Amino acid sequence: MKKDDLEILRGVQKNTEMAMKAINTISEKVADDSLAVQLSKQALKYSEIHNKALDKILEGKAEPYHTNNISQMMLVGGIHSNTLFDTSTSHIAEVMIQGSNRGITDMCKHLNHHEHAGDTSLEIAKELMDFEEKNIERLKKYL
Repeated sequence: MKKDDLEILRGVQKNTEMAMKAINTISEKVADDSLAVQLSKQALKYSEIHNKALDKILEGKAEPYHTNNISQMMLVGGIHSNTLFDTSTSHIAEVMIQGSNRGITDMCKHLNHHEHAGDTSLEIAKELMDFEEKNIERLKKYL
């Protein structure tokens, strides 16, 4: 497996893991049933995209991305502190939109720094980015 492909697929893994962790962390604070269902659907799709990237990494007999416990703790801590005084539906949607924006930015960086990646890796990365953009649009109605 080419290094550029591996780095993009690891980036997909990292972003989807962070998204799933964020949804898992924030879900307990969601009072709006419609938003809760939306977040559950998002978590499922993130899991599907994560597994696609992981499958390709394993097919290439490469080492997958390993979660950094410190960044996971920072994510969870950031969510808890950001929702300490405001757990309104609007605020939770805003927090999730900000996370999706960070995910898009991170994937853009990966694509720009690994321009020699193959079509399959690029397709998975673009699928994630398109999904993030759709999430933002879906979440805007909760603002």
